[in-house]
Amino acid sequence: MSLKVAIIGRPNVGKSTLFNRLVGKKLALVDDQPGVTRDRRYGKGRLGHMSFDIIDTAGLEEVFDNSIEGMMRQQSEMAFEECDVALFLIDARAGLTPLDNHFADWLRKRQKPVYVIANKHEGINQDPGLYEAYGLGLGDVAPISAEHGLGIELLYDILEPHWKEWKDGVRDEKKKAQQAAAEAQKDAAAEAGDDGFEDFDNEDDFPDDDGENFPSFEIEFDEDDEDEDGELINEGPRDNSKIQLAIVGRPNAGKSTLLNQLLGENRVMTGPQAGLTRDSIAVDWSYEGRPFRLVDTAGMRRKKKIDDRVERLSVSDTLRVIRYAQVVVLMLDATNTLDKQDLTIARMVLEEGRALIIAVNKWDTIIDKSGVMQALRDKLDTSFAQAKGIPVLTFSALTGRGTERLMPTVLDIHDIWSRRISTSKLNRWLEVVSERHLPPVISGRRIRLRYMTQAKARPPSFFINCSKAAELPESYTRYLINGLREDFDMPGVPIRVNLRSSDNPFAKKKKKR
Repeated sequence: MSLKVAIIGRPNVGKSTLFNRLVGKKLALVDDQPGVTRDRRYGKGRLGHMSFDIIDTAGLEEVFDNSIEGMMRQQSEMAFEECDVALFLIDARAGLTPLDNHFADWLRKRQKPVYVIANKHEGINQDPGLYEAYGLGLGDVAPISAEHGLGIELLYDILEPHWKEWKDGVRDEKKKAQQAAAEAQKDAAAEAGDDGFEDFDNEDDFPDDDGENFPSFEIEFDEDDEDEDGELINEGPRDNSKIQLAIVGRPNAGKSTLLNQLLGENRVMTGPQAGLTRDSIAVDWSYEGRPFRLVDTAGMRRKKKIDDRVERLSVSDTLRVIRYAQVVVLMLDATNTLDKQDLTIARMVLEEGRALIIAVNKWDTIIDKSGVMQALRDKLDTSFAQAKGIPVLTFSALTGRGTERLMPTVLDIHDIWSRRISTSKLNRWLEVVSERHLPPVISGRRIRLRYMTQAKARPPSFFINCSKAAELPESYTRYLINGLREDFDMPGVPIRVNLRSSDNPFAKKKKKR
């Protein structure tokens, strides 16, 4: 846990710009059009030696219904209730508006520290708006320019006392926990009748000649080991690091609904309107003790149909998420499965080398379930021969029926995507498959497959050393990939096989006369 700082204010005052400035990355979408940010976004902010959680929020508006503006207001209110300190942004150029005064009255009634920040203060022409902000009755006003980085040191002075208070609280809690553990250990020792002397007659510690204790260590190998060629082998998941899981698809396919269903809360906005999500929202989450980072993305329409600048930014952000993801869940609408845009998105995911899962949402609305599923699998087999066996799940994200199968499938496909195979196994396999189906003859000489090794995992990538690598037909490479997938049980993940030829050291030497 860290100190939580929320940035709030009416639309188009520069909240996302300040958020990007504090996290040091362009994570949030920024545009002159008001209302670009709709869901609350979290990031790790840093000012000097201070590190804290920063929350970007949607613009506050005086709307209380179930409209988009009303849901944006609810998201902002949840962020304010969660934070420790709030930065209330106003536009120094435009000065105070009735909406600023309205929400200043609302903030004044809350028992939380709130500081007024006059953004877009790049010169003396913005001084009138700055002076008006003192009339809000929320104390001093800090003039800054988030876009140009001016006045950011004022934020340091504002947040440092709260950060120190939080740091002292964490230190006190840690000290209390250590004292409680020491007392519990002391009580347990007293009940066991321990006399307090060190026992050296155990297997874990032994004294040396000088009487000092040195612990004995036993070397253990978990999942990683080496074969006889020194290659790293891993038959299971490589580690327990955080799995990056992205949810992508066309607009209104149910991506945000699935995220809320997995988290068990209304974390992001959902509704029947297409295109509600604009920013890619990342949420840290844990499933059965395994850490995940779930990323909800904006819907991706066909390129020729995009005429809005913000939508283009959203699609670019989604493409960035795919590049950094490990497992991608492609959401389909069961009433219109696998159209051209779905195939385009799936192809991009596989070309990036990511593990792919097809999730068919709104399955409860389908009557002929077997017919729709058969048509879907046939289209997948014909369109993605490079990744046969892609997992296909059906569920209803709204009701949650069937969603319990998603995360076990994600873990399984991630393990396959991370798998490593020993060099000895690969070369024995290469000898068998090359004898079963001989490589072609080129210019009177048969291509020889000499040696094979795995270059890396994630996705599984292999090198084959052979003669005349440039002339080996693509059909034979596909034969090898399909054999790898079948014999080593790697369905549904992209497999890459690269060919290379050894240079002949005598090729350029002249014959002696």
